[in-house]
Amino acid sequence: MFTEITEDNLNQIVEDNGTVLVQFSAGWCGNCRIMKPKFKKLSQEHEEMPFVMVDAEKYPESRKLANVDNLPTFAAFKDGKLLKQFITDNDADYIHETIETLENLTEEDVLKDEELDVV
Repeated sequence: MFTEITEDNLNQIVEDNGTVLVQFSAGWCGNCRIMKPKFKKLSQEHEEMPFVMVDAEKYPESRKLANVDNLPTFAAFKDGKLLKQFITDNDADYIHETIETLENLTEEDVLKDEELDVV
């Protein structure tokens, strides 16, 4: 499921949907525009996981949720907890690897206070 959202509902979506992958982007960001169709395609391959995009320029408060400094930034959340925040240059494979890691997390992994390792 792919959805473009506002910062008003970002917190709720992250907290209420188990595993969520977020792309922070902006209209002026070339790499953001390049990654959007790749991100959408990945969402179709993993329909059970919400994929959301938020315009971090339009909704600057949203950046605080994942300490976003650069765009595009991707953030993986599980049960409201930030597990991984990363920047990638048009590499959908890295995002796919992150998704696979998220899908295989145990409850114990989520309770650890450390960032995910993705090869």
